[in-house]
Amino acid sequence: MNRRQLLHAMATTPFVLNSLTDVEAFADELPASERMPALFLGHGTPMNAIEDNEFVQGFRDIAKKIPKPQAIVCISAHWYTRGTKVTAMARPRTIHDFYGFPQELYAVEYPAAGDPKLAAEARELLKPVSVELDQQWGLDHGAWSVIKHMYPQADVPVVQVSVDQTQPAKAHYELGQRLDALRDRGVLILGSGNIVHNLRKIDFAGIDRDDYGFDWAVDARNFVNQQIAQGDYTKLLRPEQQGIALRMAIPTPDHYLPLLYVLGTKHQPGTAKVFNDKMVAGSISMTSVLVG
Repeated sequence: MNRRQLLHAMATTPFVLNSLTDVEAFADELPASERMPALFLGHGTPMNAIEDNEFVQGFRDIAKKIPKPQAIVCISAHWYTRGTKVTAMARPRTIHDFYGFPQELYAVEYPAAGDPKLAAEARELLKPVSVELDQQWGLDHGAWSVIKHMYPQADVPVVQVSVDQTQPAKAHYELGQRLDALRDRGVLILGSGNIVHNLRKIDFAGIDRDDYGFDWAVDARNFVNQQIAQGDYTKLLRPEQQGIALRMAIPTPDHYLPLLYVLGTKHQPGTAKVFNDKMVAGSISMTSVLVG
């Protein structure tokens, strides 16, 4: 299967802790520690899970530059739900939520542990939003395809928070603000999606071109980068009002919203760092963001 075919395919024992006592116990297990950064990763095609390319190297490099987390809370574009959920199982399954790819990709397992106590703490922090402790989901490819490069030994527990499709952009930003407290206890807040993500506009003839984007896609990428550099996210909370380039870049909000959780965490304005900042196949950006 060649890269054209791959991108075409892309276009297409439970343990639950509910009580406050459990949440307080979690605080004892994860004491105050060096403050973790927050990350948004442009995950691109699922094939990045098994390929060795510059974007994968960017994931590996960033893991070396930050402290190793005690746990990860991941907000993935691929868990797009009605209402907010958090994975609360001790052993999340590896979900292969794609089709038409090589068997090698379906064979990948990422056996990271879950963390029911962390899930319960996240639920408390996200109040007054009602959060369901989920026992069914697991780790989708928005999570494991990038985390496996950062922590290949699968030795960091991972909890996923879903993206509530019924809520506006500002609500997701505010959830990032509430999750921020976890960073002082060694938890990495990680959003996974793509800022520019229009699969219907993929240029299959240009998939091998380096940093190739349509004019509207480049304009959208540059606009978002400029807002991040300025540290003023007001316009990013209303992307549908920012002109045709943003509307083309974000035909559906699922891949964009995980960025807002990361930007919602506390940091000095204008200090966020952009990396992996390239376009792919005309209509996808791999732009990733580190918030200190």
